[in-house]
Amino acid sequence: MKIYEITFSPTGGTKRVADFLSNELSRDITDIDLSNGNENLNKYSLTNEDTVIIAVPSYSGRVPSTAAERIAKIQGHDAKAIIVCVYGNRAYEDTLAELQDIVQQAGFIVISAIAAVAEHSIAHRYATNRPDKDDYGHLRVFAKQIGDKLRKNDFSTPTIPGNRPYRKAANAGIVPKATKACTQCGLCASKCPVGAIDKNNPEKVNKKACISCMRCVTVCPHHARKVNGLLLAIVNMMLKKACSIRKECELYI
Repeated sequence: MKIYEITFSPTGGTKRVADFLSNELSRDITDIDLSNGNENLNKYSLTNEDTVIIAVPSYSGRVPSTAAERIAKIQGHDAKAIIVCVYGNRAYEDTLAELQDIVQQAGFIVISAIAAVAEHSIAHRYATNRPDKDDYGHLRVFAKQIGDKLRKNDFSTPTIPGNRPYRKAANAGIVPKATKACTQCGLCASKCPVGAIDKNNPEKVNKKACISCMRCVTVCPHHARKVNGLLLAIVNMMLKKACSIRKECELYI
């Protein structure tokens, strides 16, 4: 079975979950990177013989708007979709429901859904080093159940949690800034999913375009991009109660 792995994963946590699931289901995998703003997504036209994993992070309980726009450019043609949302141990709220709607509108048939946990992209003290051994154990069981469903030609769509209308989209408003350690190498600008960083001067950021995905912080080889310490402290305090109890991976099939 061939798998198309379609991911929006600025900091890598979502990609780790999607990679694991893909490799449990198949060894024939085609990657489609929604984080790459230069990717020509219109060239992908799938068929009803194809199976896809579509994975996104949960941003304040919603699908990142950038990911939603890029998924809509891919023609599903009744390909079977396993949708995945990855969140930082707070809550995924309406992310799966919204992702289901986006994917179905693009012509895919949703046959299962997974909510998984990865280290929080901003507040790293929460879900640190996840997905971990226990998470991968759960995901392995999920992949087996999904594989069994596909082999039975059972393409039914499960009941997936979430509200319609979705919760109001929130902008984290956290824009990482360059520090004195910045060498102007431009890697952050070239890797930014939305082109918010000036390629000629990485210290300049379009705050309206920035989606607070933290990719620039993750990819900088000199650790020269940082989040304002006061803002980070506020985020940690706001998340403390909601993240105090370990959340586990969930499957809807």
